[in-house]
Amino acid sequence: MTTVTTRTVTYPSDGLTMRGHLALPAGVGRRPAVLIGPEGPGLNDVQRRRADALAELGYVALAFDLHGGRWFTDPEEMLARVMPLLADPDRMRGIGRAALDVLRAEPRTDPDRIAAVGYGTGGAIALELGRAGVGLRAIGTVNALTTGRPGEAARIRCPVWAGVGSEDPIMPPAQREAFAAEMQAAGVDWRLVVYGGALHAFHHPPVDHAVRPGVGYHPQHAQRAWRDIVGLLAECLPVDD
Repeated sequence: MTTVTTRTVTYPSDGLTMRGHLALPAGVGRRPAVLIGPEGPGLNDVQRRRADALAELGYVALAFDLHGGRWFTDPEEMLARVMPLLADPDRMRGIGRAALDVLRAEPRTDPDRIAAVGYGTGGAIALELGRAGVGLRAIGTVNALTTGRPGEAARIRCPVWAGVGSEDPIMPPAQREAFAAEMQAAGVDWRLVVYGGALHAFHHPPVDHAVRPGVGYHPQHAQRAWRDIVGLLAECLPVDD
């Protein structure tokens, strides 16, 4: 086990004071970095552990905030915040860029070797960074098959990996097809993995509050999706020995 150092980083974005979780690998030199976007309810210990796990692998990792330090337990309250955000690509890009600026400013980060990985809303933000032409080495998303404004996917300059549950009612087959068509028309190097029998948010362990129908944990596929993301990073953003 390598020694991981963590700290909370605060920064302004979307009219809020965001509280991200930064995880640094052992050593003192510059390392490749990963921006991690959380699910719609916001940043919690699940995303913090993801950042820590990537730091264990040698990456500088920043799990960014969506809601100014809040984590929503009421699904309707969460949707009231998230749905207008998902309908506004410029707001999503602003949140992503603010976090990316923090990650780039970290002295341990190699600013030329950064990937973005996101779940749900955080994955949509990662995709919007790509559509904005941000220089990333890879984009990985789970349950975030969002499509963008016409023609903007052509600005994506890195491989895109996307995972989705076959039974996800929020990302049905028509949404998968639209996402695939957008990526293909733009000439993106893209992959889509459909995890059989999985619902929306299949990657997030069970929570002790109400969730919307169609949401559920699938432990086997959660592990597989994580391995697929780590494999994407190993391919596109290898950690030097």
